[in-house]
Amino acid sequence: MNFAGDILELFPASKPGLIAIDADGGRETWHFGELAARCAGLSGAFAARGVRRGDVVMTLIGNRPEWVLALLACFRIGAIAMPCNVQLRRADLEHRLAAASPALAVGDEAYLGELPAGVPHMTLAELAGVLDEERPQEPPVEPAELGADDPALIIFTSGTTGEPRGVVYPQRYLSGQRLQAEHWFGSRDGELAWCTAATGWSKSARNVFIAPWLTGAAALIHDARFDPEERLRIVEREGVNVLCQAPTEYRMIAKRTELRSLPAMRRMVSAGEPLNPEVIEEFRDQTGLSIHDGYGQTETGHVTGSPVGAEVRAGSMGRPLPGIEVRVLDGELQIRPDTCPTFFSRYLNSEPFEGDWWATCDCVREDEDGYLWFEGRGDDVIISAGYRIGPFEVESALLTHPAVAEAAVVSAPDSERGSVVRAVVVLRDGEPGPELAGALQEHVKRVTAPYKHPRIVDFADSLPKTSSGKIKRAALRAS
Repeated sequence: MNFAGDILELFPASKPGLIAIDADGGRETWHFGELAARCAGLSGAFAARGVRRGDVVMTLIGNRPEWVLALLACFRIGAIAMPCNVQLRRADLEHRLAAASPALAVGDEAYLGELPAGVPHMTLAELAGVLDEERPQEPPVEPAELGADDPALIIFTSGTTGEPRGVVYPQRYLSGQRLQAEHWFGSRDGELAWCTAATGWSKSARNVFIAPWLTGAAALIHDARFDPEERLRIVEREGVNVLCQAPTEYRMIAKRTELRSLPAMRRMVSAGEPLNPEVIEEFRDQTGLSIHDGYGQTETGHVTGSPVGAEVRAGSMGRPLPGIEVRVLDGELQIRPDTCPTFFSRYLNSEPFEGDWWATCDCVREDEDGYLWFEGRGDDVIISAGYRIGPFEVESALLTHPAVAEAAVVSAPDSERGSVVRAVVVLRDGEPGPELAGALQEHVKRVTAPYKHPRIVDFADSLPKTSSGKIKRAALRAS
């Protein structure tokens, strides 16, 4: 199997596959023939730089055509694509480099500047030269014949009790997206689908272009910061038929814009964290459309969702996708891996998962009709505006500030983001107050990805701990 040969190159060359809008509003349509040709050309350039089958290629690119082409070139060669969020900073990237040892990093010059010296890289300017038909190019690499269990992608988790872990997806993960694409995402042949997820997250790897293409739809990408009114204008102007957004984006659109009918829109979906029933009802009242919620983990891919053609039960994460076996054991959702076509292979530098059931650490209940309802997390991951944030990463960043002696990070409820990061800090020196709180927030933004910074900083004389010295996070969340 090979995604580039089995999917990309089977479309008519003149069929639109990708509509790209840049930060300045510039618009470009890429047809499948052009995508296939540019993917082939880039595969030759990667090979000329020493990338071989099984090598890791890191990307630091936003929602741009170059990101799509870089992943496609990896799929063609049989290299392992490792897309990273462009907000990551030096410490985040050093951790990923140490874990994955990429043969090449491809990205925007500004983001590549965060990499330590000595990492082989290709800038966007160099990539543009590869895409220039007027210049001599390296011969393309023939599509590799790959097995279902050969590695295809690496996506890093948020990290709960330690550093983020690299999740390795096999080739079957790519074609396995057809299940959720048809039964939850719901795009159709000839339509336009827009998944707004930032590059580097599992949802972007499966739904920005893979899910749309598996159903014959074109994909829209937009390389700009989220603006609620602009989001609706683009949806209207481009005639988007399927919209996949984070719950926070739906909340902010409902609060900061005037919702109205969207004539071309047929389906809205959401995943990443629970979506408030009130927001679903407001969209239904103002647009005539329901938002179809869903659920999945980095390790599993999409598992449940409000199905195509079924009623939406506001607040529910839907039902298991066809063929996927789940159970609720002592309140925890568990998944049978051999029934889940997008289940991961292993963590980097670890053995494959062995077991009949995968414990999600998420607490749910199941109603009499098989709909699942999220009730809380069994771990301490903070889901804020669609981002999964591990407390350990934020605590580690805070502890590098000279004024901080101890720090604990928990979630705090927020009407727009669902939850935000709250830090409780014990000082080594300095005066607690708004000025120091702001300085600590800016420090975290510099040390790690800005989306992880604590929006609330509280000061305390000590942290509640167990007799063994572990922080009582439940006590902090309740305080």
